[in-house]
Amino acid sequence: MSQERKDNYYLALRQIARVANSNLSLRRILNSTARSAARAVGVSGCRICLLDAQKEYLINVGVHGLSDFYLKKAPLDARKSIPEVLEGKVVCVTDVSQDKRVIHPQTAKTAGISSIMAAPLMEKGEVVGEIRLYTHEPHQFSAADKNFLLTVANMSAVLLERDELHRLLEKGYKLPGEQTTPPQLPTTARRPTEFVHPSEEEFARLLDFYRIEWLYEPRSFPLRWENGSIAEMCTPDFYLPALDLYIELTTLKQNLVTEKNRKIRRLKELYPEINIKLLNKADFLRLLAKYGYGSLGEAKVPNIERILFTHSQIQRRVKTLARKISRDYAGKHLTLVGVLKGVVCFMTDLMQHLSIPVTVDFMGISYYGIGEDQVVKITKDLDESITGRDVLMVEDIVDTGMTLNYVLRHLQSHDPASLRVCTLLDKRVRRLVDVPLDYVGFEIPDEFIVGYGLDYKGEFRNLPFIGTFHPQPKKERISPK
Repeated sequence: MSQERKDNYYLALRQIARVANSNLSLRRILNSTARSAARAVGVSGCRICLLDAQKEYLINVGVHGLSDFYLKKAPLDARKSIPEVLEGKVVCVTDVSQDKRVIHPQTAKTAGISSIMAAPLMEKGEVVGEIRLYTHEPHQFSAADKNFLLTVANMSAVLLERDELHRLLEKGYKLPGEQTTPPQLPTTARRPTEFVHPSEEEFARLLDFYRIEWLYEPRSFPLRWENGSIAEMCTPDFYLPALDLYIELTTLKQNLVTEKNRKIRRLKELYPEINIKLLNKADFLRLLAKYGYGSLGEAKVPNIERILFTHSQIQRRVKTLARKISRDYAGKHLTLVGVLKGVVCFMTDLMQHLSIPVTVDFMGISYYGIGEDQVVKITKDLDESITGRDVLMVEDIVDTGMTLNYVLRHLQSHDPASLRVCTLLDKRVRRLVDVPLDYVGFEIPDEFIVGYGLDYKGEFRNLPFIGTFHPQPKKERISPK
């Protein structure tokens, strides 16, 4: 490696460190980092990306030397575009037109991209993003180039982790050792997104509340061409991967609505496979109601502080549990037993996805006494005998384990052929009795939750998601002394 190249690397790393210690925004720091990396290696462009919450798409957080058209050709699928980087590898693509790991080769050719080198951003051994270099001419990257890019990737990961810590402190969280509950940020909290309009930020916060994954302005669609060049484009404000839906927001200003309607109609004509909607706030609330996230006319459910699991997350997990149970009980007739009423939603969804013959039965229980002196009493026993049958006890939530232990001893007294437990939620931190759990959906923190069958004074069972609940709004709560 020449002395000139060493000097370039040194100067680039010194510049990155200097800017990192400035008072610039994270976006500008990462843009500067991308510029320094590209210039040091002598290439035309660079971008730094974060993985979204589902680890499916790459979100641009720092860019240099790449056109908006190339950056917004489509949401960049990390599992298809040079997927080896997700395994922690540095990957070089010498000719993008011939490499199947490049998922948009024609767009890259139009943008003049010939070669790519990609390296992972790692935090505590986990890939959280990528940094990529781009060249206009075919390029053979050296081992020194790879090591330099890995160093820049590590520095970028530290910058992102530092920004996350600042966000936690701004939200009032204490440093480790001063708190008992681990902090949790929304899925999009680490995105240094700068919104064009306040309504977009409000929309993003609403999506975060319902834990709907989103990408901001991920793709531009050419609408009109003049003399072989793009003369007009449409860049939808949001893309919701779980719904495969693009969203363009609008206000009540008629001239803006008319122009956006024209663009959306043209986009649908040119790209009929694209699902896109033009929404104002009222439209969005109706959309949430349609997909089961909220009640019509309400932005948020009262006293729900945050969503732990969305309807789609619950359904995916229920299907996974059903597949495993079906495999384990293949060739057998299974009896599902649940305790009313909280388990109704989970039981109903679970049995629909089982591929084996099942029988369903329910029990009813009540509690007498106060605190530690509470006694469980069975108010409704099983309708059918379970002697000699394979029984699966289905629970909505297990916390102390005392009630479940009582019910299991009661069921075991009927001599079933086998007896196992499936619970959607496991609040392990509250466990007092060590009960066996054979199938678990999610482990949850020690917080009061409602939704998907779980209630507060008989209400909120019908919510399609599971969220943390406080009987009083935050501002009315009194802090413990």
